[in-house]
Amino acid sequence: MVVALTLPAPGPGEGAVRVLVHAVNRARALTRLRNLGLRAVYLRGNSHPPSPDEVTAVLHHPDGLVWREVQDVTAAGYWHPIRALLRPARSSPVQGV
Repeated sequence: MVVALTLPAPGPGEGAVRVLVHAVNRARALTRLRNLGLRAVYLRGNSHPPSPDEVTAVLHHPDGLVWREVQDVTAAGYWHPIRALLRPARSSPVQGV
């Protein structure tokens, strides 16, 4: 089963991200997300089911968890592994004196 969720983008920026999860059932998909630290994620209805292209993208990814910005959906943006979304923002190194 592939579960698709649209979530607010983490961090200071505005926007949303589309997250796809491959799991045995909906409960396991939620468990996978919650184990990654997305504790406030809930499934309510199925207003935006995954498209065939989205299903193909998540099934061919080794982790079975991918995301992309919602604005990229129409612009054929790339799918990213979930680790790239949850990774803490790196600050640029300070140049020494």
